Amino acid sequence: MLALVLLVLSFPVNYSHAFVAPYQPILNGGTCITTTRQMSNIQQGNNNEGEIKDDVSRTEVRVVSKNDDNDNKIIKNQQQNNNIMTRITTMGSLALAMSLCFYPSPPAAHASGYTSLTPEQKMTAEAWRTVDSTFLDRTFNGQDWFRLRQDLVKTKYESMEDAQTSVADMMLKLGDKYTKYLPPAKYQSLVDTATGTLAGVGVEIATNSDRLPCISDVEPNSPAMKAGLLPKDVFLEGDGTKFDKTSTPDDVALRLRGPVGSKVGVTVLRDGTTIKDFIIERAPIKVASVRSYIATENKQVGVIRIKSFSGTTTSSVKDAVLELKKKGANTILFDLRSNPGGLLPGGTEAASLFLEANKPVLFVVSNKGVIDAQETFVDGFDTETNLVILVDHNTASAAEVFTAALKENGRAKVVGEQVSTIL
Repeated sequence: MLALVLLVLSFPVNYSHAFVAPYQPILNGGTCITTTRQMSNIQQGNNNEGEIKDDVSRTEVRVVSKNDDNDNKIIKNQQQNNNIMTRITTMGSLALAMSLCFYPSPPAAHASGYTSLTPEQKMTAEAWRTVDSTFLDRTFNGQDWFRLRQDLVKTKYESMEDAQTSVADMMLKLGDKYTKYLPPAKYQSLVDTATGTLAGVGVEIATNSDRLPCISDVEPNSPAMKAGLLPKDVFLEGDGTKFDKTSTPDDVALRLRGPVGSKVGVTVLRDGTTIKDFIIERAPIKVASVRSYIATENKQVGVIRIKSFSGTTTSSVKDAVLELKKKGANTILFDLRSNPGGLLPGGTEAASLFLEANKPVLFVVSNKGVIDAQETFVDGFDTETNLVILVDHNTASAAEVFTAALKENGRAKVVGEQVSTIL
C-alpha cells in the first residue's frame, strides 16, 4: 500500500481534462504561468501584460515582464496559489489511492457460466451449423430457424442420446426425407455398406409398395440364404424389435448386424399370409455390389446388376461389360432396381465410362445459387454399345444420377417405374 501511495505522489495528477502543470520559466526573459479553469483568475496587471482568458476549457497563459514589480507580485501570488493547489491535489491523490487500496475487489467473472457449452450442446450447435450452411430451402420449411438453434443450445441434456434425439427432431421439421440425422451406429452401417464389408446375415433391404421393409435380394451362400430367407419377405421383427411402416431399411439393418458368430432372431411375413421365424448366425459378408450374367431368354443381352455405388463400382462395371461382350452380348441392361445410391462419385464415374468427352454428367446447385457443373474429360471406353437401364421406386441418389446422365446424353433407354421428374 505504501508503494502505491508513493507512486501516486510521484506523478502529476491527470483527471481526464484537469492537468496541473508546474511553474516553468519562459525562454524570452518572461514567465509562463499555466492554469486550468479550476484555478483563480489572475487580476489584470499593467499595460505590459498580455492576457488570454479561457472560461471553459482552454488554459490561461500570461507573459509577464521581469522588471515590473507589480508583475513580480503577481508571480508571487500565483506561486502561492500553485502551492495551495498542489497541496489540495496531493491530498486528493492520497485519498484516491487509499480508497483504491481498501475498496473490495469484485468477484472474478467465470466465462463458463455464460459462454461455455456442454459436449451435448456443442454437438447440437454443430449439427445446426452444418444444416444451415448446406440446406437448399432457405425458408427452412417455414421454421423459425434461429429460434431452433437457441432452443437446442439452451437445453440441458442428460445424455448424448438425448441430444441426438433433439437433432433428429430438428431435421424432421425441415420436411425433407433426404435430410436426416444419422447417429453413430447408423452412420457406421452406411460406411460398412459403402466399403462392402460387414457382419450380418446377407440380405439387401428395401421397402415394398405398402412401405414395409422387405428383402429385395439375398446374397449367394450367405447365412440368410442357408436359413431360407427369400426376396419379398416382409420384416416383422428383428433382434426383439418390431417393424412397421415407419421403419426404414437402416432400422432393420441395424438390428440384423452384429458381432461375428452371434445369433439373431428374425420374423418375416411371406406371401402376405404366412409368418415365419428364423434364428440366423451372423457372419462376415462381402457384398458383391456388381454382378453380371447373360439373359436366359436372349443371349445377346448382358445383364449387370448394380446394388449400390462405391469406389470400386467403376472398375467392376468395366470388367463386367468386357466379359459380357466376349460372350456375345451386344446390348447391356443395367439393373438398378432397389439401388439406394451409395457414393456419388461411384455413380458419376461409372456413367462416364459410356460417354464421349465434354458431356455433362452432373450439376450441383448450392444453397447460395452457385452451380458446380461436372463434365467428362475424355471419351469413355465404350461409347457405342446399346444400353438399357431398369429402375423402380427404390432407385435413388447416385443411381438416379447414373441413370439421368446416360438418358439425357442419349446413351441409354430407361424402363421400369418412374423414380424422379428428371427421368
